[in-house]
Amino acid sequence: MQVEKIAVVGATGYSGEELVRLLLRHPGVELACVTSRQYAGKALGEVYPKFRGLKYDALPVTASEASAVVASGARIVFLALPHGVASEFAAPLLDAGLRVIDLSADFRLKDKAVYKEFYGKEHPAPGLLSKSVYGLPELYREKIAAANLVASPGCYPTSIILPLVPLLKAGLIDPQSIVVSSMSGVSGAGRKVEADYLFVECNESVRPYGLPKHRHLSEIEQELGNAAGGKVTISFTPHLIPVNRGILTTIYAAPARGVAPEKISEAMGQSYKNEPFVRLLGEGLYPDIKNVAYTNFIDIAWRHDPRTGRLVLMSAIDNLIKGASGQAVQSMNLMCGLPETLGL
Repeated sequence: MQVEKIAVVGATGYSGEELVRLLLRHPGVELACVTSRQYAGKALGEVYPKFRGLKYDALPVTASEASAVVASGARIVFLALPHGVASEFAAPLLDAGLRVIDLSADFRLKDKAVYKEFYGKEHPAPGLLSKSVYGLPELYREKIAAANLVASPGCYPTSIILPLVPLLKAGLIDPQSIVVSSMSGVSGAGRKVEADYLFVECNESVRPYGLPKHRHLSEIEQELGNAAGGKVTISFTPHLIPVNRGILTTIYAAPARGVAPEKISEAMGQSYKNEPFVRLLGEGLYPDIKNVAYTNFIDIAWRHDPRTGRLVLMSAIDNLIKGASGQAVQSMNLMCGLPETLGL
């Protein structure tokens, strides 16, 4: 097996830390470079004592500069950076011939006007939008394998898009009837010090936020529209819950006229029967975030409510794995021609 040299830019955020943890045990890669503006000059094992005594614990953390990444010899680079910052690195790294997997929102959208609408500023590198591939392997496997720039999806979008796409493609639900409620662990906000995310503010509490126009709506509606073959507008309410990791999503939709409930199960089975990280619970079980924590799985279940006529879809993922770092490694495996499940 050929070993690929890898770099992680922004290795000290939650997603960056998870990337390092996964790559430490990945047999197909060599971790050539990790960067951080805050911890530059320290060894990886100093920044994260959990990695002491393991492979790469003495690897120096370098300053977050594109030139340092290029000099490391890395061929594939993960950008675990905030939106707006990742694009500063993507262009010079691509120009240097490296392949980039971006975990931020900078390259998920195809329309720069939509980016400005949801992120409040002009896109910093609009010329790259047409070159990026949305990094959901279950939908874009072949394109990801050939891509030089992969835009890894957000955590909420992953939990919403995967349950809905098979049904929209098959015309089984009314695209304009979709209402979504999601609950996320506190790590979804990233590693930052703000009053809203302090322990005493989050513990023993659940609250909605980001209404009525959470930023992730932009990529959710883009991908649902692609599946439906037309514009899709949904209602989406995210909630913060007092757990470290995990997302539980509940989706309500009206079946298309004349659609029998068993058609839902058929469409799900046909779409995901060979997907290694999609577990269909069907109508017998409920998703539970404790069952997906620290894994790259998404668990999906559904119920038809004959009393209201609505379809209820449910999903659970680990927001830091299938919702971020694990999914990015899944894409990396495809780009390297490795088994998709390797290291996961």
